[in-house]
Amino acid sequence: MTRFILFLFLILNSLSLKSQLYKPLDTADYAQRKVFIKTYTAENELYIKDLKNRYPGKTGQELAKIYKEFETDFVTQVKNKDFIFNSALDADVAALIIKLRKNNPNIPQKLKVLIAKDNAPNAYCLADGTFVINLGLFNLLENDDQLASVIAHELGHKMGEHVLRDIVGFINQDKMDKITVQNIKSDRLNRNKKAFDVLKIRLYRKGIEKRKNEMRADSLGFVLYRKTDFSKTDFVNALQNLKKYDTISPVPVKLETYKKYFSLPSQEFKDKWMKKEDFSAYDYKAFKAKINEDSVASHPEIPERVAKLQKYFTELKTTAPPAPSSESFKKAEHIARMEILPNFFHAEEYGLGIYTSLQFLQENEETKYYENWLGKCFAKIYEGRKNYTLNRYLDRIDPKDQSESYQQFLNFMWNLSLNEIKTIADYYQNKKS
Repeated sequence: MTRFILFLFLILNSLSLKSQLYKPLDTADYAQRKVFIKTYTAENELYIKDLKNRYPGKTGQELAKIYKEFETDFVTQVKNKDFIFNSALDADVAALIIKLRKNNPNIPQKLKVLIAKDNAPNAYCLADGTFVINLGLFNLLENDDQLASVIAHELGHKMGEHVLRDIVGFINQDKMDKITVQNIKSDRLNRNKKAFDVLKIRLYRKGIEKRKNEMRADSLGFVLYRKTDFSKTDFVNALQNLKKYDTISPVPVKLETYKKYFSLPSQEFKDKWMKKEDFSAYDYKAFKAKINEDSVASHPEIPERVAKLQKYFTELKTTAPPAPSSESFKKAEHIARMEILPNFFHAEEYGLGIYTSLQFLQENEETKYYENWLGKCFAKIYEGRKNYTLNRYLDRIDPKDQSESYQQFLNFMWNLSLNEIKTIADYYQNKKS
């Protein structure tokens, strides 16, 4: 979530359409979800049957178990309304897949599209050919060409069967690790260290293989992408936007913003709300991680990916500004922007919803809309505080991994009393204008 807070910098500094009457996307799509689940489960069962034929014995049995468990989890997500059906967004993505397939007949025919109510700019493709595009991706990318490049990348993963190969490797490695663990048990010396070393080596190997898969998917994806009339340089531009997501600085919420929105007729603003927890005595330099984060990272650095592509595809050495956005993509961007708060609310990220609302309100954007979400999120925070479940909805302060602005926000939230939270919730839920 820390990365998404930083990502808001890009969103807050981009243009938006006027939308005082915007209504969140309707998820009362029971019929569509029912049909999807029926089709998905049937096709997944066929896929599992095929896996058993390709991988006889225990490996096939383990694969069947893993994909069946994934099916159960994914169906639960569908039932939980984590995806949007019957949306114009589906048609836009499907049209891009058709354009990619035009000169790439090897792209599988049975591909479906799902739009996820998730603000993280991400996409993935399931084994049965279901493409999942997060709404947050429309906030990161600039045009259809860049979205097509992401789809091509995910097609590279699917056509290279990277996920399946990873799982098979995991199963085979598990068998080897069990033998190693048995040997460790028979050795009385340094058992814990040896067991931890097995875990560390396994994590590092997994990270290396996943980074290789990302590189392979980039290359396979561009081979598909270059056969279309999409802007070639936008394949790299999309990656550069991912780099922005990794490196941008956050927009801080100012003290004046807190005073503006929490000085209420029935409750004056209190300076003690802004008191910060003191972490000065903690020596972060003394902490040394046992697992190197860079070694277990699943994605290579963006400059490394771009350099690799430019090495093998010389046309990517030429830079150019992004292609113009289509009207349909602009509408998708607008929807994704306005769905940020509904998505947080759906995911029960109420604290982050309040922080994000304050950032948008600070920019004087859609005041009525974001004040309404401020009230809804505070009402849920009140319920959590009253029922001793607030940790589910509001982060604890972590100076090592959070911006100063977000730490200040968390201090503010944890300093509020139960009645003060209720007063804020009631005010913004009942505010008329």
